[in-house]
Amino acid sequence: MERDGIPTAKSGIEKSAFGVRHLQSMLIFFGLCAVFMMRVNLSVAIVAMMDRNSTNPDFPDYDWSEQTKSLLLSSFFWGYFLTQIPGGQLSERFGGKVMLLFSVGTSGFLALFTPLSARVGDWQLTCALRFLQGFCQGVIYPSTHTLLAKWAPPAERGVLATLCFSGSQFGSIIMLAVSGALAASAYGWPSIFYMSGCCGVLWAIVWLFLGADSPRESKIISTNERNYIETTLGAISKSENKSSTSKLPTPWLSIFTSVPFWMLLIACCAYNWGYWTLMTQIPSYMKSVLGKDIKSNALLSALPYAANLLLGLGFCALAQVLLSMQLLSTNASRKVFNTIGMWIPMAAIIALGFVGKEQADMAVVLLTVAVGTNSASFLGSFVNHIDLAPNFAGTLMGITNCAANVMSVIAPLVVGLVVTDTTNTTQWRLVFMIMALYYFSGNLLFITLGSTKLQSWNEPTKRREKREHIEFQAVANEKDHI
Repeated sequence: MERDGIPTAKSGIEKSAFGVRHLQSMLIFFGLCAVFMMRVNLSVAIVAMMDRNSTNPDFPDYDWSEQTKSLLLSSFFWGYFLTQIPGGQLSERFGGKVMLLFSVGTSGFLALFTPLSARVGDWQLTCALRFLQGFCQGVIYPSTHTLLAKWAPPAERGVLATLCFSGSQFGSIIMLAVSGALAASAYGWPSIFYMSGCCGVLWAIVWLFLGADSPRESKIISTNERNYIETTLGAISKSENKSSTSKLPTPWLSIFTSVPFWMLLIACCAYNWGYWTLMTQIPSYMKSVLGKDIKSNALLSALPYAANLLLGLGFCALAQVLLSMQLLSTNASRKVFNTIGMWIPMAAIIALGFVGKEQADMAVVLLTVAVGTNSASFLGSFVNHIDLAPNFAGTLMGITNCAANVMSVIAPLVVGLVVTDTTNTTQWRLVFMIMALYYFSGNLLFITLGSTKLQSWNEPTKRREKREHIEFQAVANEKDHI
């Protein structure tokens, strides 16, 4: 039996309930957890690092200006932006396993040396170190997509991808939850970097032994599960006929002239615009307009991340039920969940713009709903790269993530232009309307013009051979008429 052209367990292929593909997803979950712990560790540690009331000589405070603080916090993203597209190319050339190993392991070692860099080289060396961390971590998402393209059966892509990406929220929650206690401990603020760095290094060691680029390269997978994955991916013949180190030429022109890819890119940009506006600007709105300082409240700070994690796992369970009951096609599933992930936050953020100071608790609820339901997009546009072209999933993710990160830089700048008075509710309402417009238009284009159909340029070699065959036939027919 097939659904969307994909063989299912009922068609004679044995499907295991839990297998090595789930183990790979769990490993990536914890890898992303470690990565985001290292990504946000400076954001939470810098408060203690700049605490001039500290009397402990072992953990000095730094007299950094707000401008220097901004440079330190943004330096990570300078490097992160540079390696998005190269990261996709490298993961397709050398494999997602080695790129994740290098990225997380190197980031872990750099995190361990952060306290020393601050002591020896002040903010300049710390800034350079954070740049290098971002440079290393730019390959994370492209490599994850490259691995999912090899490990996730088409019908399970959304679920396995959501499981992987939920690790980022889990890592942020852990860092927010323990940073205060670590900073107040006998080991001081350096322990924040030591803990996150150790997690990265330990994960890299585990990944070295248990991670694999594909089912065929895994030493612990069963024959039945390997056959199930490879058959549903249509990968058996490819694995037999070409070397695992062979590299298809990237069809750049076909990618950038593909309508489904452009719809995917627009959806990813709209998601990032909304997500980063919520995470970076809403705390200012809550404090200035509603008088609720969620940054100083650890519980409220972690609440949106926790909602995103829990709802993401809940959407996973829902998708699994819909999958087992075969109620939605792959195309419908991607678009339904992407709509949940963008239009429910749109509605919540519009409502937030009309909440008064006396309803501050309602504002927290709306913010939590907006950030939490964003996670449904993991089952939508986040995995559409693999639907369109599994052979180039890493490159596609690199391109869309690169463009999306530009949005995460532009969005706060737009807020700065619009909001000249942080207590002005009308100005904030305009910010919310701009964000809602992005959510609405981005998802509308995705559900109307987007696609989950495998693109012809996924295998450019076959496409070229087909074209040459057609040309040869045309020449032969012409000769027959002469």
